[in-house]
Amino acid sequence: MLTRAAMLLLLLQDAAHPLGVGGVGNEVHGLYARWSATLAQGTFPTGDPLWQYPPGAGPLLLAPSVLPGLTYFQAFVTLTLAADALVGYALARGGREPAGAWLWTAGLPLLLHIPLARYDVEVTALAVLALLTLHRSPRLTGTLAALGALVKVWPALTLLGIERGRTTRQAWGAALTAAAAMLLVLALAFRSPLSFLSGQGGRGVQIESLGGTALALARRAGWRGRVRYRYGAMEYVGPHVGLVAGVAVALTAAAFVGLLWWRLRARRHTTATPFDAALCAVLLFTVTSRVISPQYLVWLLGLAAVCLTSRHTTQRPVALLVLAAAGVSALAYPVLYADVMAGTWTGVAVMVVRNALLLGAALLSFRSLWRATVPAGPAIDIA
Repeated sequence: MLTRAAMLLLLLQDAAHPLGVGGVGNEVHGLYARWSATLAQGTFPTGDPLWQYPPGAGPLLLAPSVLPGLTYFQAFVTLTLAADALVGYALARGGREPAGAWLWTAGLPLLLHIPLARYDVEVTALAVLALLTLHRSPRLTGTLAALGALVKVWPALTLLGIERGRTTRQAWGAALTAAAAMLLVLALAFRSPLSFLSGQGGRGVQIESLGGTALALARRAGWRGRVRYRYGAMEYVGPHVGLVAGVAVALTAAAFVGLLWWRLRARRHTTATPFDAALCAVLLFTVTSRVISPQYLVWLLGLAAVCLTSRHTTQRPVALLVLAAAGVSALAYPVLYADVMAGTWTGVAVMVVRNALLLGAALLSFRSLWRATVPAGPAIDIA
């Protein structure tokens, strides 16, 4: 309770006494509230270049407007705190080890007040619940994963490590059914539910990504690029930015191939394997992304916490690296974000450390997952 009270106090003081650049709550006050008003008219914000989210995000952003007696901002934060409490409860009750609940409780405040002003806690709750319900109901796992994927895509990765055979068929069958049903409902309730598909193509290289860190170092060495606000983020523009973005996309494709190859080769399976695989997959897609926003760490903290609910997990060292990365992320934004945008040596150093921690966590996660599940001899079976 004390940690959440401190996070809430930071958020409430953000405008008057900002920590660093401030403005953490602006997305809720302005962007989310504006989108909610558009959604209330039965349409997705198709004319807004900042709208880049799957259609499931619509009901989530509309929900605060229907809570009585509260402003949109107050209702949004209330729902986020409720989702946070649900994650903590599920981790405490759903696992045999208490470390997962402790990691979530102590780790989320490392991101300061950012989690309260983004809807990633709600998305993470769906992913956490999907994983923790797997041993009781694979169909429920698939349904929750599908709902999460329709909000922010990545929760679909919670299905990656499910044991082959009937469990996989039940989970994926339920996921496809739930996704189709929800898409149908959204198509009937709102206009242009798939408009987000055209919003990602123009994305560049965000200054907080691994590619952005490489460009920041190049900038210190004389590269003539600059930082510009585009598509809701601070991105680099200038010579060779397109090449860096292309490399990031290629690395994401390589990560997908690597995960598929692991799936084909994996033979050993424990109760922790789905948890470990989900964390590994999200880490790989995070570090290869053109965009690594600070709220991405909310996802990683939630998945790392799920891993720690099992004594069989291979991801304990990875969870510690994720915790460290969360702490450094808060320095990068909002505390020292002015330095990050300006490309000072302080800002560059912070981003190098944060992204090195994430890259190290991703590589260690994949190696640990591979060694724990793939036997020495070749064997391929995707049933």
